[in-house]
Amino acid sequence: MPHPLGDSLRTGRGVDLTGVLAGANPPATPSTPPPATPDPPPQRQPTAQQPGTVRLPAGSTATLVRREVTADGTLPVPDGVGEATWWGVDLGAAEGATVLAGHVNWKGATGPFDELWRARVGGEVTVVDTAGKAFRFTVSEVATVRKDDLPRRAVELFGPRGGHRLVLVTCGGRWVGGQLGYEENRVVIATPAG
Repeated sequence: MPHPLGDSLRTGRGVDLTGVLAGANPPATPSTPPPATPDPPPQRQPTAQQPGTVRLPAGSTATLVRREVTADGTLPVPDGVGEATWWGVDLGAAEGATVLAGHVNWKGATGPFDELWRARVGGEVTVVDTAGKAFRFTVSEVATVRKDDLPRRAVELFGPRGGHRLVLVTCGGRWVGGQLGYEENRVVIATPAG
């Protein structure tokens, strides 16, 4: 049996972004007309901007690494607590989400993303790319989402529509084990400062 401090966000290895891959709308029912326009394709990783580091509101930092969403809709998160996944649009994009996901803990070690459980609206997050350019964001929303609700909310939180936002994700809450690991995800949304 896995140790409660050694697993991760969805299946022990990532964040469930199935809704982003499936589209912005839930399947239509007979009483619901289909959407007028097709949903945009899933976001792709930015190609020009290289990941660097993130400094969270209380000062914790993590090194960023690029990851692609897998065929089953999972965004892989690196093993350990020193690195976090970077996925989505470039940091200076006009719209869409830049997603950073990291473990709350790993094999008994508390990770920097643990501080998301104490994040408050108004906190500052800074992401620096490998070229040394800093992008500052202000926390605008903090939510706790049950893992079984995350796919339904994926497009809202992580999708390509809407103003640009930085979305920070970790796991936590009650440990339930199995494929779920922790029962909840902490989602912190920050918008460009200034």
